[in-house]
Amino acid sequence: MATDQIRQMVNFILQEAHEKANEIRVKTEHDFNLEKQTLVHEAKLNVQDEFAKKEKDREIQERISHSAEIGACRQKKMSLRDDLLNSLMKEASSKCKMVAGGKNYDGLLQKLIVQGLIKIEELEVTVYCRSEDVSTVKKVLPAAVEEYVDIIEKESGVRLTPNVTLNEDRAKDLPESSNGGVKLTACEGRIVCDNTMTSRLELVYSELKPSIRAILFPEE
Repeated sequence: MATDQIRQMVNFILQEAHEKANEIRVKTEHDFNLEKQTLVHEAKLNVQDEFAKKEKDREIQERISHSAEIGACRQKKMSLRDDLLNSLMKEASSKCKMVAGGKNYDGLLQKLIVQGLIKIEELEVTVYCRSEDVSTVKKVLPAAVEEYVDIIEKESGVRLTPNVTLNEDRAKDLPESSNGGVKLTACEGRIVCDNTMTSRLELVYSELKPSIRAILFPEE
């Protein structure tokens, strides 16, 4: 009788042990599967995030590359346009040289001197010119001063007696790049009126540049 009770107790304990072991196995498998699913899901998310990051980086690089290409094209376009405008300036400069060698150059020099005297508004003035223009300027200078005095007298009623002289230092004559014309100075060089052909051309070019661009590049 006692042996049967012991056997029953042993069987009961073994049954409990099996059931407990089975519960632990089931729970372990469930936890494992749950952890596995979690890890797989996290791995998928990481892969997706990594792909999205790489895709975003690729798009950014494409935009940077595209922007760089556009910038390079614009730069090249601007460079070509500047080259064209510079060539027009060079051509205009060569035309200025032709004017300086023309038959009406004496009268032009006189007008440039008169205009310079009006702009500079001083009584002691020195006139500078190219070495090759010295004789011409000497010839027209008295008439230019007289014309200036007449203009001022007509406008203001005052008869001026300006002392306008030609620069005597040949080392200070205007360079050939001036393309002719004159430069007037007063107050020991502190006041300057540049009325050279090159200066006049640059002034006109600056004023007309928007119009020139509109004609040459109407698509802007």
